[in-house]
Amino acid sequence: MTALARYSDAHRLTAADIGRAATLALHDELELAPKPGLVSFIDSGSHTDMDAHTFMRSLFALRHYFVQIAALGEAHAPFEALERCGIAAEARMLAATGGVNTHRGAIFTLGLLCASAGALASDGQVPTPAALRALLHRHWGDALHARSRRVSMLPGGIAARRYGLRSASEEAALGFPVLFDIAVPALDAAAKRGLDSQRARLDALFSIMASLDDSNLAHRGGLAGLEHAQHAARGYLDRGGAAADDRFEAAWALHHDFVARRLSPGGAADTLAAACWMRRVCTRLA
Repeated sequence: MTALARYSDAHRLTAADIGRAATLALHDELELAPKPGLVSFIDSGSHTDMDAHTFMRSLFALRHYFVQIAALGEAHAPFEALERCGIAAEARMLAATGGVNTHRGAIFTLGLLCASAGALASDGQVPTPAALRALLHRHWGDALHARSRRVSMLPGGIAARRYGLRSASEEAALGFPVLFDIAVPALDAAAKRGLDSQRARLDALFSIMASLDDSNLAHRGGLAGLEHAQHAARGYLDRGGAAADDRFEAAWALHHDFVARRLSPGGAADTLAAACWMRRVCTRLA
């Protein structure tokens, strides 16, 4: 019996394991503070229509969705089935939050990752970032490319078209390059440097913000708002990041700056949650 087979027999991830990791990862993102312009348990950031309680209601409403879509992945379901599952989850989110969009991006990104992890488990493969990325491309890449060509009338999609940015759909069709090439390595590097969980997540968030075409920022602040956020994130990292920010004074200063400008890097928050999910799933046996 091979090492892979032993792993599969004794420790294979179930849909429930995968879905639970997604819910916990969204909580990882929510509890992080400071994080510029974003909702946490401390304050509502740049938002007047939501707070941490809104996010917790959303998490409760979505907890079964991530298990369901992981099970669809186990069954190697077509993309249309994943999409229907996501649309139903979005409706439950909106019902739970009174129409407030707390997790639309996470429903899409984490849903695809959960489906990919379910398919890997069904195939008896060890979950690694590279394996998840390859499977996502292999099973649903064509459908994601077709989806990326649709005209989105959501605020983020409109902003992406207006400013020539890479939309969330295009990011997915390319295999989530910011997630796999920047966010996950940033979390790993922070852990290897001995940073605690809060500092590791903060460094990863700023690494994402520095690179992502975050249409949430463009929707709220135009191209100037996006460029301001990217410049601020690069500056924070260049000054040593969270490792050099002893009392998080620099991060809090940026948080207050973003709130004053009404900027909120929601796309970066979704990507951070996805990276937290990846570490939970891919280091399960570490």
